[in-house]
Amino acid sequence: MKHDSKERYGSVSKTFHWLMAALIGWQLLKFGDRIAEGEHWVGETLVPWHVSIGTLLLVMIVLRLVWVMTQRHQRPAQDPATARLVKAGHGLLFAGMLLMPLTGIMVMLGGGYGLTAFGLEIFAKGDEIAWAATIGSLHSPLAWALTVLIIGHIGMALTHHFVHRDDTLKRML
Repeated sequence: MKHDSKERYGSVSKTFHWLMAALIGWQLLKFGDRIAEGEHWVGETLVPWHVSIGTLLLVMIVLRLVWVMTQRHQRPAQDPATARLVKAGHGLLFAGMLLMPLTGIMVMLGGGYGLTAFGLEIFAKGDEIAWAATIGSLHSPLAWALTVLIIGHIGMALTHHFVHRDDTLKRML
C-alpha cells in the first residue's frame, strides 16, 4: 500500500520515516566530536559526511512535507483527547528537521566555507557573511532541542506500545 489510510501509514510514509530516522541518527553522531576532539572512528569515518547527509535530509524533509500534505486527509486517526498534543509534537519535530539543515547551511555560508555535498559544489567558497553566521549559530542549540524531541517521540511510541498496548507503533512498522 503506497498511500496512507485511516488504519496505517503507507509504504511511502514508512520509507520516509525510517530512512530519515537512520540518517538523523547518523547526523547525531556529530555529538561525538565533543569527545576526544573527534579523534576516534566515528569522528574520522562518519562525521565527514555530515554536510552531505544534512543536505540530503533537507531535500527529503521538503519532499516528506509535500507528501504529508497530500496525505493529510488519509492519515491514521488520532485520539481526540490528545490530538492537539500529537500535532504539536509532530509539528515541532518537522520544524526541527527543517531548521537543522537550513541553519547548517548558514554555518557554512556564514563562515565563508561554501557548500559542497557528495562532491558537488552547491555554493562556492567566499567571504564570511555575518548575518548567515548569526543564524548558523542556532545550529547547535537546535541539535540539542531536536535530540530531546526525538527522545520524547521514541518514548511516546514505546509508551503507546508497551503501556497503552494500542496499535500506534504498529502503524509505522
